[in-house]
Amino acid sequence: MSSLSVSEQAAAVTAPPAIRVEDVSITYQTALQGRQTLIGTLSRMRRRKRIVKEIKAVRNVSLEIPRGSVLGIIGANGAGKSTLMRAMSGILPPTSGRIEVKGRVSTLLALGVGFDRKLTGRQNVVLGGLAAGLSREQMERKYQEIVDFAEIEEFMDMPMRTYSSGMYSRLAFSVAVNMEPDILLIDEALSTGDAHFKRKSFDKMAELCAAAHTIVLVSHAMRSMRQLCDELVWLDKGQIRAQGKPEKVIRRYTRHFAVDEDDEAAQEDV
Repeated sequence: MSSLSVSEQAAAVTAPPAIRVEDVSITYQTALQGRQTLIGTLSRMRRRKRIVKEIKAVRNVSLEIPRGSVLGIIGANGAGKSTLMRAMSGILPPTSGRIEVKGRVSTLLALGVGFDRKLTGRQNVVLGGLAAGLSREQMERKYQEIVDFAEIEEFMDMPMRTYSSGMYSRLAFSVAVNMEPDILLIDEALSTGDAHFKRKSFDKMAELCAAAHTIVLVSHAMRSMRQLCDELVWLDKGQIRAQGKPEKVIRRYTRHFAVDEDDEAAQEDV
């Protein structure tokens, strides 16, 4: 959890939130894939008509995330967690409502998003830093720190198409957390990599939390969320089902799904 002094907490209360989500809804339209028949296909081709289904991924969500706080978002697969995170990052515009973000954002929303597989690890790190607003001088200072954390220095001059998924996750996480962001958005990164890298990732997240960065986490790892977050939001079918202190929200969540809150293998399947 973030550790703010009394004066810092008072300032955070009076300062505008780092992220404000106001009555946001996000609706997708997708072609409905029913049972295909030749007659039906030819009929639709003649009419030039597609059957479209609307998916309401996020429904009327409102949140204020104070500067320097750590918010966790939990929920079953398909609950709208990743969709909401993409909207906060600016990748996905809301269908309705409004999102305000104040500060430089670093994101880790999916494995290797933003990497060009044809380029080397070194080239991707530099381009990622420049895209995040860092100068070349800043990137030169940051580069070795990123590589040392990822522990893949011998592969940095190889094209990223040659990387394993574990190497991807190491480098993606290292880039995201070492960009000195005001706001860090991370989706499921705490469950990637081997046991050593998971521990290292958790320790880095705890370090960032203690340094009072504004952080939003999506994860199924309840023990990590309980330890890192100041507040949790439980999303269910695109709506906020519960919001508050981690212990309280996790208790409601695990009771609803009838799983052991300390059984992380079970949580991965929820």
